[in-house]
Amino acid sequence: MARRGLLVSVVSRLLPRERPEPPAGPPRPQPAAVVDCAVYADGRRLPGRPHWADAIRQARRRRGAFVWLGLHEPDAALMRAVGAAYGLHELTVGQAVAAGHRPAAERHGEATLLVLRTAAYVAQGELTATSEVVDTGDVMVLLGDDFAITVRHGAPGALSEVRAGLEAQPAVLAAGPWSVAYAVLDRMVGSYLEVAEHLQGDLEDVEEAVFGDQRGAEIAHMYQFKRELVEFKRAVLPLHPHMQSLLDDHGADIPPALHRYVGHVAGRLGKAVDRLTGLDELLNSILQARLAQVSIDQNNDMRKIASWAAIAAAQTAIAGVYGMNFADMPELTWRYGYYGVLLLMALVAVALHRSFRRSGWL
Repeated sequence: MARRGLLVSVVSRLLPRERPEPPAGPPRPQPAAVVDCAVYADGRRLPGRPHWADAIRQARRRRGAFVWLGLHEPDAALMRAVGAAYGLHELTVGQAVAAGHRPAAERHGEATLLVLRTAAYVAQGELTATSEVVDTGDVMVLLGDDFAITVRHGAPGALSEVRAGLEAQPAVLAAGPWSVAYAVLDRMVGSYLEVAEHLQGDLEDVEEAVFGDQRGAEIAHMYQFKRELVEFKRAVLPLHPHMQSLLDDHGADIPPALHRYVGHVAGRLGKAVDRLTGLDELLNSILQARLAQVSIDQNNDMRKIASWAAIAAAQTAIAGVYGMNFADMPELTWRYGYYGVLLLMALVAVALHRSFRRSGWL
C-alpha cells in the first residue's frame, strides 16, 4: 500500500495540472480595435470577456483551452503588443497590420497564417460607368496551439455571426483553434457563392440589354462590370490552390475531426471558382458581341450617309450642268426646259433611293 501511494504521488506530480484561477480583479478596458475576445474550453465559451493579454494567460493555465481574439484594423503598436504576448513572428505581425495581401496559407514559426479576401455584393438600381457592385476587404487568421487571432480590414466580412454560429456547434469548437479557421473559411466561401449569384443576375440583365430589341448596354458600363469581376477574381481564384495546400501540406496540423469539414469547404470553393470562371467567359463573349454590334451599326450609318450623299451628288451634277448656260443647250430655248430638268432630278433621286433601299443601304 505504501508503494502504491508513493507511485500515485509521483504520477500526479508528473501529469500537467490545471492551475487555479487567480482572483478576478476589475476588468481592464479593451482597445477599440478589439471586437471580441473569449476563452474556449471543451467546446464552450468561458464566462466573461477578458482583456486580450489576460485571456492568453488564462487559456494556458487550463488544459485544452484556447483564445479567440477578434481584431478590426489594429494599429502597429497594438499588433506588436499582441505579437509579443502570443509569441508571433515579427513578419506575421507586420503583415497583419497592412491590408491588400493575396490569399495565402503559410507557416510562420509555430503559427499558421491564413490570408483571405472578403467580398460583399453592393446592390445597384442600375449599372452605370461607375457602379461598384463588389466590395472587398481582408481577413487574416493566425493559429497557434492555444490561440486563434482574426484580423479584419475593410467593411465587409464581419465575423460576429461566424463566432455565434461556431459557439452553437460545441462538437466542432472542441477541436481547438483550427475550428475558428474552418468557420471563417466556410463563411468566406459562402459569401463568394452569394456574390457570384448576384453577379449572375446582373450579367443576365446586361445580356438582355445587348441582345434585346432595345439595345441599351453601353460599352463603358460593361467595362466597369468587367473591372468589378476582375476584383472579385483576385479575391477568389488565388485561394483555390492554397486550400489544396492547406489539406496536403498542413493536413497534420488540422485536427482529424475537422478534415472532412475543411474538405467540404474546399469543394464549395471549387464550385465558386467554376461559377466565376464561367461568368468571366460569358462577359467576354457579351462584350465581343456588343463591340461587333457597334461596328455593324457604324457600317450601317456610313452606308446611309454614302447613299444620301450619292443622291445629293446627282442633283448637284444636273444643276451644275444646267447652270452653265451655253447657247447651244437645247433646254434653254425649250418652253418647259426648267420644269423638265426638275423632273429629271426628281426621277434620278427616286431611282437612286429605291436602288439603295433594295440593296439594304437605306
